[in-house]
Amino acid sequence: MSDALQFQITSRCRQTQARVGRIETLHGGFDTPAFMPVGTKATVKGLMPEQIAATGSQILLNNAYHLLLRPGDEMVAERGGVHEFMRWSGPILTDSGGYQAFSMADINSLDDEGVTFKSIIDGSRIHLGPERSMSVQNNLGADIIMAFDDCPPAGDPAEDGPAAQAAFRHRLEEAVDRT
Repeated sequence: MSDALQFQITSRCRQTQARVGRIETLHGGFDTPAFMPVGTKATVKGLMPEQIAATGSQILLNNAYHLLLRPGDEMVAERGGVHEFMRWSGPILTDSGGYQAFSMADINSLDDEGVTFKSIIDGSRIHLGPERSMSVQNNLGADIIMAFDDCPPAGDPAEDGPAAQAAFRHRLEEAVDRT
């Protein structure tokens, strides 16, 4: 898997240490920093893949939670993964679903193992934690997958930050250990 992702710094500002880089994936490369059009449900609304490419976009973002709900990560995998499913040949990054724990807090419950969501599709209960998030993203076949993160509500960073960082680190270590 070491050949699956490569990062190279191509330029650095001597004054600020800001950098420009290039990431190479199995589905091509992209320059950083990068703008990622959001194809939450494996589609960038209003644009065909060739139109997205014509904008100069080099990487897309999909959301594991929404693709888990519909059409399902296993269905996407059976159809050749998210690249084939949405007809995008370039790199794809998938979000872990952790943001939905925050943004849909009124219809989910948080525990030490992750989040239980009430499906916005059919009302069923879906549990998503570090291990399942990694499994879903691997089934989708994304080039870059994100660890299941904790997005605490806005508040006092000095008060909320350390707990959120500790929870994220625990979930990251758990995800790495189990995948």
